Amino acid sequence: MSKHQQSPSKKIWNKFKKNKLAFGGMIFIGVLMVMGILGYLITPDHSPMANTMHLQLSNKKPGRTFQFLITSRNPDVEQVNLFTKMLKGQEPNFKSIPITSYRVKGDVIYAREYIGDEEQAEETVFPRFGGKQVYKQTFWLGTDMYGRDMLSRLIIGIRVSLSVGLAAVIISLTIGISLGALSGYFGGKVDAAISWFMNVVWSLPSLLLVIAISFALGKGFWQIFIAVGLSTWVDVARLVRGQVMALKEVEFVEASRALGFPTSRIIVKHILPNIAGPILVVASANFAAAIILESGLSFLGFGAQPPMPSWGGMIKENYGYIIMDAAYLAVLPGLAIMFTVYAFNLLAIGLRDAFDVKSQNVTV
Repeated sequence: MSKHQQSPSKKIWNKFKKNKLAFGGMIFIGVLMVMGILGYLITPDHSPMANTMHLQLSNKKPGRTFQFLITSRNPDVEQVNLFTKMLKGQEPNFKSIPITSYRVKGDVIYAREYIGDEEQAEETVFPRFGGKQVYKQTFWLGTDMYGRDMLSRLIIGIRVSLSVGLAAVIISLTIGISLGALSGYFGGKVDAAISWFMNVVWSLPSLLLVIAISFALGKGFWQIFIAVGLSTWVDVARLVRGQVMALKEVEFVEASRALGFPTSRIIVKHILPNIAGPILVVASANFAAAIILESGLSFLGFGAQPPMPSWGGMIKENYGYIIMDAAYLAVLPGLAIMFTVYAFNLLAIGLRDAFDVKSQNVTV
């Protein structure tokens, strides 16, 4: 197929690929999505919420490796299948402690529990039982104040940010497209009423609006989906309203009305497909805005509740260490937020250029 015979979607894709930054942002988002889906299968800590605590290992630097001694096993813990483990994690069937040294003598193990880099504990006797009882674990990104693995919690935190962003975008698109299309197509009193409502919501600061909705719905993971989605639909509605007002007077829409097609079919089948480009651009920008809002809410305590790992919540837990020698505890989730939002903004700009909507009412 020659260049001049390419389909519109093929032309848009080829144009998008030429924008290296936008294409890189899309790949970065794709990698995040794969990591978020695999979840507990790729985390060093497979426990639910990556919440295995070793208080002796509080605030250990990245790259530290420790030995652990399994002190007891619980055979009653159910071993879940691979799919369930990927989604929810696997409850550990043993308890372990960090140790500095050990020696085996008969049916017992003499071990020195780790109590600090500068101190050495007395030897303690532990029973010896079948299977491997001593193992090593490397904390590649260090540990937090509770001795939990930072890498595992950052990976599981991907799910929170991307799922909130996706749910918020779906909610905002559903409300925004519906109200915007009705306002733009019917005009008159319908347009005046919907536009007044949009302006009222538009005048409220997003974070305060989300906090107010969170107060009404309560704190929690699912409530944050609704709260963020209800605060980001106005951008979509304003865009769709303007696009529908411009398209409802063109020939193919007039012909559809003359043929007696119902209004719902005209809007859904003929108008909305022609403004899909600008809608995708705003959706990408709203995804980034939703991640920032969720992080801000979690930082303020209204988002995902502990022990669920959330990037904003991790910053809240560790921001006091910024002025100490453990600033990475807050910097790492902050960098995760920054790079993810930057990737979505690059994607939005790339889509804007590919769909050639610069001259339209699209703000990125």
